[in-house]
Amino acid sequence: MIEKVNPSHPDKVADRIAGAIVDLAYAKQENPKIAVEVLIGHGKCHVMIETSVNFDKKEIESVIYRIGGEVEPDILITHQDVHLANNQKEKVRCGDNGIFKGMPLTSEQKVISSMAHDLYRLYPYDGKYIIDEMKIIICQSNADTKHLKELYPTALINPLGDWKGGINVDTGATNRKLGSDMADGVTGGGLHGKDLSKADVSINIYAFLKAQKTGYPVVISCAIGDDTIDGLPYSEIVSIAKDYINVIGGFEKFAEWGLF
Repeated sequence: MIEKVNPSHPDKVADRIAGAIVDLAYAKQENPKIAVEVLIGHGKCHVMIETSVNFDKKEIESVIYRIGGEVEPDILITHQDVHLANNQKEKVRCGDNGIFKGMPLTSEQKVISSMAHDLYRLYPYDGKYIIDEMKIIICQSNADTKHLKELYPTALINPLGDWKGGINVDTGATNRKLGSDMADGVTGGGLHGKDLSKADVSINIYAFLKAQKTGYPVVISCAIGDDTIDGLPYSEIVSIAKDYINVIGGFEKFAEWGLF
């Protein structure tokens, strides 16, 4: 059983805005420290940024308008906590406490990911999809339900009828769709709106990649300040995660679909 949402779902819009702001931070600093939270909906977008980067609010507004459309921005930019900043002064060290789990993707999870991508290419609007063994549920906004029924004749499609969706119907918040992002690897930490020193980003990516490579679950715990995780220097785990983000095309692209 697995749920997948597409990049136009309100929660993913929030994730994408957060990711784009992290991309902007990396364009300004080699190793920025940043954490972003976004709440968007009904004509407003609230953004809170803790960072080492000097942003102009107009840069943040530009990101919000590009991804979220015509909304009223409310932006708070503040410095990162001094204790968190000092943790990274001398070397790359784990930026948070946490537990992390990488799980090999199941065939069902691969199917729903492929289906979600296919549907989004046809209908790039708010959508959510569920597979529960043989049951398929498709909720796709701004779509021709008859056409969807032709594509997926056994699926339950738009149970309440045609709908429009988007941030004027529902609010979106960062890291609220962890199941869609991480499948069975969900623990406590969200993937989006954070720099690579944060364990929620780097260790989650590392654990996911290791699980796909080995075919076995990966379970890791860490404490803030650790310089070695799973037998590797934390800097190496950050480098592995950075390569993954670069291949995808950045943090905004990563936010579109998560890890699968």
